Amino acid sequence: MKRTAVIIFLLVSVLITIFAFRPSDMGASESAYLRVHIRADSNAAEAQAVKYQVRDAVVGFLTPTVASSKTKAEAMKNIAEKLPAIEAVAEDVLRANGFSYGARATLRREQFPTRVYENVTLEAGVYDALILELGAGKGDNWWCVVYPPLCFSSGGGNIVYKSKIAEIIKKFFA
Repeated sequence: MKRTAVIIFLLVSVLITIFAFRPSDMGASESAYLRVHIRADSNAAEAQAVKYQVRDAVVGFLTPTVASSKTKAEAMKNIAEKLPAIEAVAEDVLRANGFSYGARATLRREQFPTRVYENVTLEAGVYDALILELGAGKGDNWWCVVYPPLCFSSGGGNIVYKSKIAEIIKKFFA
């Protein structure tokens, strides 16, 4: 009987959590995500290739900042302070590859389509985002999530998400 009561309690807790904190209910203004969007100058093969080199350099530059941020607000503040440095990192990569156009980094709210990152689905909507435009910013783009860091990791390894509820259930049945 005790085991059944615990299972029912856990199921009710999970359901309450799911329905109380669904991302679609939070609305875009309350989103817990900070996204990143890097826009290539154009769809020319060279512009697309350098976009990925810029991405790698910017991700490497921002990883310590993102890894040390405890909240989205803190991540946004820390990134806002580094916008000129982000532009400089991008422009260094562009110049090293023979491109004369610059880069513009901003933090702003933008519309994003639905996107799946391994086990996390972000619904279409308006999100806070780090926008990095290379040159005209008219080409295909790359996007991911800065906070929580789905594309950034401090040890080069994969980020692992753990469920406290799953851990409790495993202990209970062990």
